[in-house]
Amino acid sequence: MNLPFFIARRYLISKKSHNAINIISGVSVIGVCIGTMALVIVLSAFNGLTDLVQSLYNSFSPDISVTIKHGKTFNPSANEIQSLKTMEDIAYYTEVMEGNALLKFNDKQCIATIKGVSNSFRKMSGFDTLIREGSFSLEKNNIIIGKGIANILEASPKELFKPISIYAPKRGNTNSLNPEDGMNEMKAYPAGAFTVNDEFDYKYVIMDIDKARQLLDYTNEVTAMELKLSPTANKEEVQQHIISILGNNYVVKNREQQNEMLYKTMKSEKLWVFIILVFILIIATFNVIGSLTMLIIEKKKDIVILNNMGADVKLIRRIFLVEGILITTIGAFLGLVLGMLVCWLQIKFSLVNLSQGYVVDAYPIKIHSLDILLIIFIVLLIGFFAAWYPVRLFTKKNLIKIV
Repeated sequence: MNLPFFIARRYLISKKSHNAINIISGVSVIGVCIGTMALVIVLSAFNGLTDLVQSLYNSFSPDISVTIKHGKTFNPSANEIQSLKTMEDIAYYTEVMEGNALLKFNDKQCIATIKGVSNSFRKMSGFDTLIREGSFSLEKNNIIIGKGIANILEASPKELFKPISIYAPKRGNTNSLNPEDGMNEMKAYPAGAFTVNDEFDYKYVIMDIDKARQLLDYTNEVTAMELKLSPTANKEEVQQHIISILGNNYVVKNREQQNEMLYKTMKSEKLWVFIILVFILIIATFNVIGSLTMLIIEKKKDIVILNNMGADVKLIRRIFLVEGILITTIGAFLGLVLGMLVCWLQIKFSLVNLSQGYVVDAYPIKIHSLDILLIIFIVLLIGFFAAWYPVRLFTKKNLIKIV
């Protein structure tokens, strides 16, 4: 057996002459354990929340979005656009017409963005999974409204015989003195209400693209083409291929680029939470420094005996360094086990529930193996320096004089 490890293990589990050393060693293990457990739980919670948000956005945002660089609309019958529809890597595509409109229901009103979509929108997006009230139906004069808009208008899909009035300005100049002559009006029935987050719930109204064109005063133009790629497609390669086909007149964005601020915010939040918890863990490892300092002072006689038996300063330092690493390793192991156990219990039994109105009933949790490896590395690294510092300092000042 490795001599430094054997002696360090004996020092760790043996009873000390001063009970305070045992207590501080135990507190050190508990501190590292709690810090490690917090890292596992919080990072797994962030992973679960991130996956949930991304799944919601994935049901609304396409794999690839194509818009015109200059102007608002373009002709979907253009040769370069038609060539996209024949690409093998594109499973579905939908034409989109967007524009702002005024919605009125009884004495309530609000501004919303009309998003007209073609028939393949439901297949390519999975948008029907976002419906929280009513159903997905764009037939006749049906529309799907965001939950936030529904709350503002106090409109419900249950009110089948009370339409929402939608107004949009006519294109071009109008000479009439009556403002209503410059507006297109449409009566529509809310077939369903969806929820993603406030950014979408208070903004969008989904309707059939032909109705949207009629309301917004267009014929066959579109504001965007949304593409869903096949599962086997390489998204980066397909995006670059589409850019090469369309040239510089169009803007081609993948899903992350469409929601760039969201993805950056989620990554930065997780990073800063990780940094804060690591600092807390560093503070917790100060107990390791105190424990080793007191242990070195107590074991002065043992150090003299070991030196007389032929142990040099380097070997003695290794003994106490291994002692500190053992404390950190035990705490890290217990923290990993307890943290993963708490995550498993949350996944299995939904210990922490969310209030009504959320997309999911319980707080989402997802454990990533890379996070676990990173936590192990960081904890052991902190533990090594927490052990190295007092061993180096006290052996330099006191240990050499003793031996």
